[in-house]
Amino acid sequence: MAQTTSLAVQIDKNGGPEELKLVQVTVGEPGPGEIRIRHKAVGLNYIDVYQRAGLYKLPMPLQLGMEASGVVEAVGEGVTHLKPGDRAAYASQPPGSYCELRVMPAKCVCKLPDDISFETGAAMMLKGLTVQYLLNRTQPQGGLQAGDFVLFHAAAGGVGLIACQWARAMGLQLIGTAGSDDKCALAKAQGAAFVINYAKEDFVARVKEITGGQGVKVVYDSVGKDTFLKSLDCLRPFGLLANFGNASGKVESLDIGLLAAKGSLYVSRPTLFTHIATRESTQDMADQLFAMVSSGKVNIPIDQRFPLAEVQQAHISLEARKTTGCTILTL
Repeated sequence: MAQTTSLAVQIDKNGGPEELKLVQVTVGEPGPGEIRIRHKAVGLNYIDVYQRAGLYKLPMPLQLGMEASGVVEAVGEGVTHLKPGDRAAYASQPPGSYCELRVMPAKCVCKLPDDISFETGAAMMLKGLTVQYLLNRTQPQGGLQAGDFVLFHAAAGGVGLIACQWARAMGLQLIGTAGSDDKCALAKAQGAAFVINYAKEDFVARVKEITGGQGVKVVYDSVGKDTFLKSLDCLRPFGLLANFGNASGKVESLDIGLLAAKGSLYVSRPTLFTHIATRESTQDMADQLFAMVSSGKVNIPIDQRFPLAEVQQAHISLEARKTTGCTILTL
């Protein structure tokens, strides 16, 4: 069995960015259903922070990272959709993309179209597939139609800026929240119909004003603890709150009676990995994402680049909310 070594980022215990260590690991041959891929660029996501800090418990030592792009070097038995030499990109479990080379399950790895760069491929998979399932698969009762209002928190983040553009392409009126005027301007430039600086304004009152007192059909909330209850107040009757992240901390236990009192509301806690559990679903979602990017309807903004060796600083910037758009690690 051929073996080679790769630089990789691991943690031995949960904690702060200082726990991120650059190490050498041995990489072997892919087994059945696996590939070996040499990365060209690696995506950085807030889920990486949750895993590092211990909000999501995983066995140690842990190699972090959920998305990347690169070139397939070898394929294992049973893998038919990829071959050596293919350009590829993925968002996938288990973690492990913070490295030069890895062996991993093939089912969530997709061929990367020639007109999409490796950097864009690395930056867009987890965030772009998240937007795909939110706007297309996580919809309120009766679905979403052109002209409908939706509220999207953290609209200037990596997921948010893609959502602003995708929602515009769908004809939706996306109301985006962000924590500064600069971030609000960025979301507006990328397609948000309205923006709210939550550091200056009460976003509930502003949403009611924008919607003529009706509220929105759906709130997409990755902030969590700080916004959850106020997000419920932004919904019209039968509205949906889709909580897909915990950037401000885990949401406290919900008194289900609130959903009745506020208008027969729905709450969902979706995850990307349920949606990409099969090869067929992953490819269908990726095809839609690739089409949006190749057509120019969605541009993937890469606003920060850090060498793999500077991964600690990348995490510090992400947690301090100093980043906008997408962040990648370069190799």
